[in-house]
Amino acid sequence: MPAFSYFTIHGIGNPNSNAFGEYVSALYSASYAIKMSPKKKCAPKDYAEYAVYPLEGVWDLTEDGKQNYNGSLDKEKLSFTLMIRQPKFVDEIYAQSIIEKMRQKNTDILLGEIKFEKFEEGKCIQMLHIGSFDEERKSFEAMEAFAEHLSLKRAGHTHKEIYLSNPERVSKDK
Repeated sequence: MPAFSYFTIHGIGNPNSNAFGEYVSALYSASYAIKMSPKKKCAPKDYAEYAVYPLEGVWDLTEDGKQNYNGSLDKEKLSFTLMIRQPKFVDEIYAQSIIEKMRQKNTDILLGEIKFEKFEEGKCIQMLHIGSFDEERKSFEAMEAFAEHLSLKRAGHTHKEIYLSNPERVSKDK
């Protein structure tokens, strides 16, 4: 996968908590501020109409979670970097100006935690997972078996998810 630019925010804790929703909300606020920038007469150079990209998340365990892992996942010990990809016409200076404008109008403390970063994933294995988050282990096992079949070794235990639907609007089995 090539390099792409993202708004990102880092956090720790259970993705089922209200606090997690605030991280997601902050990212979407920044992303929609760029999408709606032509209406505010502050669009970046080379702006082109686009759909806001889906939410993505890179997941790991905290150091404590790794050291005390007993085969059962404690969601309070999850570490995440949530991200929303940004179009090519958004650069670091413009992204920071949008975040600063939002912070001046809104006291949401999480806006100050948003960063504009480039990620290049390189080689990776992807799979469409359909089902509950608690059933993801089956997809991980299938990807690891596929990698082993190709004589590939997983570089680490973090993983990235791309959310194609809103979990609040889809039944848990999907």
